[in-house]
Amino acid sequence: MKANIKRLSGVVLALAMAVMCCPAVAFAAEEATEYVPEMYATFWALVPPIVAIALALITKEVYSSLFVGIVVGGLFYSGFGFEGTVLHVFEDGIVSVLSDSYNVGILVFLVILGTMVSLMNKAGGSSAFGRWASEHVRSRVGAQLATILLGVLIFIDDYFNCLTVGSVMRPVADKAKISRAKLAYLIDATAAPVCIIAPISSWAAAVTGFVEGEDGFSIFIRAIPYNFYALLTVVMMVTMAVMKMEYGPMRTHEKNALKGDLYTTPDRPYENASNEAVVNKNGKVIDLVIPIASLIVCCVIGMIYTGGFFDGTGFVEAFSASDASVGLMLGSFFGLIITMVLYIVRKVLSFHDCMECIPEGFKAMVPAILILTFAWTLKAMTDSLGAAEYVASVVAASADGLLNFLPAIIFIVACFLAFATGTSWGTFGILIPIVVNVFAGTNETMMIISISACMAGAVCGDHCSPISDTTIMASAGAQSNHINHVNTQLPYAITCAAVSFVTYIVAGFVQSAWIALPVGVVLMLATLVVIKSKVGGMTEE
Repeated sequence: MKANIKRLSGVVLALAMAVMCCPAVAFAAEEATEYVPEMYATFWALVPPIVAIALALITKEVYSSLFVGIVVGGLFYSGFGFEGTVLHVFEDGIVSVLSDSYNVGILVFLVILGTMVSLMNKAGGSSAFGRWASEHVRSRVGAQLATILLGVLIFIDDYFNCLTVGSVMRPVADKAKISRAKLAYLIDATAAPVCIIAPISSWAAAVTGFVEGEDGFSIFIRAIPYNFYALLTVVMMVTMAVMKMEYGPMRTHEKNALKGDLYTTPDRPYENASNEAVVNKNGKVIDLVIPIASLIVCCVIGMIYTGGFFDGTGFVEAFSASDASVGLMLGSFFGLIITMVLYIVRKVLSFHDCMECIPEGFKAMVPAILILTFAWTLKAMTDSLGAAEYVASVVAASADGLLNFLPAIIFIVACFLAFATGTSWGTFGILIPIVVNVFAGTNETMMIISISACMAGAVCGDHCSPISDTTIMASAGAQSNHINHVNTQLPYAITCAAVSFVTYIVAGFVQSAWIALPVGVVLMLATLVVIKSKVGGMTEE
């Protein structure tokens, strides 16, 4: 009897262990077989951002448009299942991007810069600089050229560029009756386009890292003369400022600005904040210049620190290996400390006043943080649907038989991809390795031109896209309505893109920057002259 009971107990124990092991085996099998959605690496992977962009342009409302695009991506990924969609949107999307250390570093950087802007305003530094600039910059042309010059000089990083140029030049632009939409365009057009042709910048570091098996930094330097979109954008901005011309929706904004309305549309998210600001009569120009200078120096030190400069790495190599997120976060923090100490020592602000600026700075950056979070989440949706793999297959298939036209084709593909995904760096990561594989060891000049076309197209698409982080930062820096910025900027960016496309066709055949770039500059100037003859100039009042 005892033997039977013992045997029965053994059987029951074995069955129990088998039952317990089944879920573990099933779970292991599930982990071994990674889930791949049915729409993976197809055109459908690009639909979510297209939906978000179309809705934003139609409805003029960016938050709900981005969220609808995110939900569409979640539906595609889960096969239209309710539970899978919700989990993918929140766990793999919003929570994931807010848990990413790089993204968190950028958000901290944003909050600190917002705090510094609040400090400079409260200390009277911004208003003092505005008074000084109004005495020296007496025209709208001068104000625009000064904004462009400052944007070109701050070439370290596009985020840093947007917010710094915006905080410094906003009072100058307001006194010169330049619309917030035009200021946002000038900021945006001197952010990514300048960073992508600056050898010492976070963008140069990113591009260098994507050129595997080659001397990435050398290739970046050689690609600068072929970066037609970036170079022609600068030419276009300066020419339009000097010629006093505007066209498209921007013309309406500028006409209204001349009458005293800097915003044009009813949505004026920052107008009340500027009206409620109390001007500190003790503030001087140094209360803006020293914080900005310390911010620049500290951010440069922070970036080379992350690249190992203080461990013996060379300056250029350290910049190439830098972590922009950590470097800008650390640099902005120490810049903030220096600014607070300056104001307390000069008795411009008390310690209590400085502390009050922290939540104010955070509050000022909430719109940008919210849009950035949604834009990052939308990118996570497209990544999970295999957008990169789909575009890579399209580009690889078009390489055969179109050699001389390939730079122009790569430019268009990069434009579309960056526009749809809102990321230049992601576009670099997808297309540059393909270009290197196609041309490595065969035609080095065409490889350089095609890599430059990839970079130019990525910047162009990023420049046009309402879900691009740089576009969002430019709106925040200028304190402009985001959709106004996108609508007014698009005609200008498309004009420059069209001229760049023709120039890349020329470059594909002549394979010389000494011929192609002058052709592009002449085409750009001729295009602007023709447009001005149709629309007329702007009269200062």
